[in-house]
Formats: sequence, structure tokens, C-alpha cells
Amino acid sequence: MADHYDALETRDPAERETSLFAQLPEILRQAIRSPAYAERLRGIDPAAVTSREALATLPLLRKAELPILQKAALPFGGFVAEAPGSFGRLFTSPGPIFEPESATSNPWRSARGLFAAGFRKGDVVLNTFSYHLTPGGFILDSGARALGCAVIPAGPGNTEQQFELIEAYRPAAYCGTPDFLKILLDGAAAAGRDVSSIRRALVSGAAFPKSLQEEFSAKGIEAYQAYATADLGFVAYETSAREGLVVNEDIIVEIVRPGTGDPVPEGEVGEIVVTTLDPHHPIIRLALGDLTAVLPGRSPCGRTNMRIRGWMGRADQATKVKGMFVRPEQVAEIGRRHPELSRLRLVVTREGETDVMTLNAETAAPSDDLAAAVAATLQGVAKLKGAVALVPPGTIPNDGKVIADERKYD
Repeated sequence: MADHYDALETRDPAERETSLFAQLPEILRQAIRSPAYAERLRGIDPAAVTSREALATLPLLRKAELPILQKAALPFGGFVAEAPGSFGRLFTSPGPIFEPESATSNPWRSARGLFAAGFRKGDVVLNTFSYHLTPGGFILDSGARALGCAVIPAGPGNTEQQFELIEAYRPAAYCGTPDFLKILLDGAAAAGRDVSSIRRALVSGAAFPKSLQEEFSAKGIEAYQAYATADLGFVAYETSAREGLVVNEDIIVEIVRPGTGDPVPEGEVGEIVVTTLDPHHPIIRLALGDLTAVLPGRSPCGRTNMRIRGWMGRADQATKVKGMFVRPEQVAEIGRRHPELSRLRLVVTREGETDVMTLNAETAAPSDDLAAAVAATLQGVAKLKGAVALVPPGTIPNDGKVIADERKYD
């Protein structure tokens, strides 16, 4: 049995990087055919964007902005040049956010992740992700069928009917949330139903702790997780190495400091930003609002692409202090104005019945003058007074948290 989906997964990282950025200028040219990207990328020469450094100068498109942008210019906010009828399927996700599916095989790039989880041609797959209006079910369905699997489009819920399907079709593999797989297994045990045919699983959409992975393994099911979104499909997927998630081919992933579009050093926690290389539906620097970090080195499974640690929380940490919102972008602006500072964290607490802000800032050269200058900048940027605590480098945890709301209310 082949260990890898294709030779792209094991190519030299420099070769991959060269290939990705050789394609990017044409993708940008396709993107600016749409009115929204034409405006956002005004003045950008696509031919000059051939490196990560050049890509990082382009503006972010925040996923959190999409519902408002799309409502103003239905259905896709002006970010899609092609007519809706040129796509294979059209979806909506909570927000609402409207998403098109390209009319191609494996449009969500999920086949690679399913292959890494052990799915193979001829397998019968029970797919319990929803097929109703949202792309979730189709993301896995299209990848499984691209591999040559037969798919049971079960959707979520209705466990009694799921048991009937499993006993009739004897699926070897499962797609869905880890929570629902546990419900099926526990329900089958209680009802005396036979679900023993399931031996492989690809799970997503919910936390998958090691304890649950081990529980499935004890029942004879090897389950792997994927990081996917309704906008992009598969971004990264777990492999037999069980060391982080390998980034998918044909996309560019950046990890940036929350509140900015600036890439962070390898290993530092930041926000996931994705650029796709689909000329029919290009997506340029979509900031997903999720946190992760890059793992150093290559995967023992032989795949050579970037690895990420998986989902590590949310980057959107805006909070309200004394009736006013304070946002990660504002904390980032303080750092830009004081380059002698490294990692920053704004901590919000309560003293008596009053909100209190303290900006913890790492620096190798603390001084009273610096603390006073940073406090003045904090007040100028946030329009609120706050204390400043200068701390040694390495003091603030590397968890991507820029604003920590530690208020407790009795």
C-alpha cells in the first residue's frame, strides 16, 4: 500500500516553495478580475508577488468581515469574478457566509487528508457531516469519491437509522465529528448493534483529545483529525506520525501576529492565514481567526510540507473595557510604535467595581521612561488609561493571547 497520495507530498521544501510562488502572480491576476479584490489590491503588481515577504505586504481579508461584506454585495461580496452559475454547488454557512464549490473533482482538497487517514479505493465511507445547505458533507464526500470510495451520505443524527446503514453496507471508514462517532459507538454497545466494520475515521469540527483518540483505538478504530473550514476545505491533516497536522498542497499558509498581517517567527503562536491557488475561485490572505504555531522540522511520515500544531484557540480577543472595545490590532499598534518591546499582553481585571488594564510588555532594557512612554501610547491608542509592566523576554507565555480578560464577577 502506498504511503503517500502522490509525489508532491515528499518533494524538497524549496521546490514546493518555488512552485507555489511561481503560480501566485497568475492567481492574483485572476483575483483582481473581481471588483472587491481589484479595490483591495489596487496598485499591486502581481508579477512582483513571488515570495512570502511580498505576500505579507498584501492586506488581510478577515473571515469575520465576510458576512457584512457579502450582505453589501450579494452573494460573494464582490470577491468572486465568475457568475454563480459557473460553480458546481452553492452553499451558506452560519454568519451567514456564502460559499461556492468549484465544478471539479476534489474541489475542497480533502482526498489527500483522507488518504493519510487510511481511506482507499473500494472503501465504503459513512459520512455524517451535514449535507444540508452547508458544504461540510460535500467537502468529505468529494474527496472520498475522488479516491474511489463509495459514500453513504448519512448526515448527522438519527442513530437508529445510522445503525441500519452500518449493518447493511458495512462501511470501513467514518467521517464526522469525534463526538458523534462516540455517540454511535456507545449507542451501538448499549443497543447490541454491530458497528464493528468501522476501522478508520477522519474527524473534524470539534476537539479531539488524546483520551478520545485512545478510546477509539481501543475499539479498533484508528481516527485522524483534519483542520478544515467551509471557505477553504482541507487546510491541514494528521498523518500516521501523530506529530501535528501537515499543511495541504496547493495552498499557502502563513501564521501572523494577531491584529496584524505580520508573520511570526517559527514556533510562535499566531493567527492562521490562507491563500488558495484555485484560478476559478482564488482566495487571497484569508485570516481565519484561529490560532496555531508551526512545528519545526519534517514529519517522520515522510511528508515534507509545513506542519502546524492544530487549533490552539481564537485570535479574535476583542473585549470591552469601561464600555469601550479594546482590540488586538490596538495592542499590535503599541508594539509597532515601540520596537524595543517584543511580546505584549493586555490583561484586564477588576478592582472593586472598576475595570483595570495592565499592559505586560517584554523588553531587554526596562526603564521608568520607557514604561511612561508606553503608558502614554496605550492611552492614545485605546483611549483608556492603563498600567504598564515591563517584564524580561520569555516571561509572557507563547500561546498567541494578546488580550487576557481575567475579570471575575460574583
